[in-house]
Amino acid sequence: MRTFIDSLPMADISELFASTVRVFSQALMIFGGVVPYIPQYMIINRSQNAEGFSNYVCLTLLIANILRIEFWFGKHFETPLLVQSIIMILCMLVMLELCIRVHSKAIRHHLPISQQNLSTSKELTIDHNEKRFTDLDTAYFWRWTTFTSYIQFLCLFTVLLSSTTWLFLDKMVYIETIGFLAVFFEALLGTPQFLRNFRLKSTEGMSVKMVLMWTSGDIFKTVYFLLRNAPKQFWLCGLLQISIDIAILCQVLIYSDRYRLRIR
Repeated sequence: MRTFIDSLPMADISELFASTVRVFSQALMIFGGVVPYIPQYMIINRSQNAEGFSNYVCLTLLIANILRIEFWFGKHFETPLLVQSIIMILCMLVMLELCIRVHSKAIRHHLPISQQNLSTSKELTIDHNEKRFTDLDTAYFWRWTTFTSYIQFLCLFTVLLSSTTWLFLDKMVYIETIGFLAVFFEALLGTPQFLRNFRLKSTEGMSVKMVLMWTSGDIFKTVYFLLRNAPKQFWLCGLLQISIDIAILCQVLIYSDRYRLRIR
């Protein structure tokens, strides 16, 4: 008895294969961007030290994906890319909550400054007093000590941006601009991590697996953009993103004794 596949015409088999590949690539596009942060999350959660991860990466990706969603209202692109933005926003909120919780725990236990999470990079305040968004102190922007402060800022930013988009929805110059800004911010997501590594001359606490998955994901994403004829802003900034990923991997080879030894 012939199998089900054997009984299908060759054209149907080709169509089935193409559909399977398309569904797989779309699923990879939607959830692939979240995967790199799993090892970094595990490192922070296990060590209770977030110093190796720049929480400005979260800011960059949150802004980028909010802009991308606004861009969709003016110029519809593929639904998987829209869903990816929503998933990435949720992922960054989870990462951000962990970083704030770890830092707050260190403050509550009054650890020495040298042991406080994120104290060296100064990405969160080491002041024992709470710093909130409602204080409107620009010196502590994105260095607040309460997670609700970050939510308040993001809500305000989203409301203001949505109002502006609604007013200029028929202005293609505005729509194309926020589309470019969305992918440009996303392309720069590795920049805060690169600067943090450069400032400290160290990659300790940063997940190398995260950066390797950034690189492979960005290569896949850029090829996907080219093949699916996505707006040119997407693949141009994808190339920039790959370049920054490679620069961070070079920092690993320069600053990390562990990985220097491996390449000798």
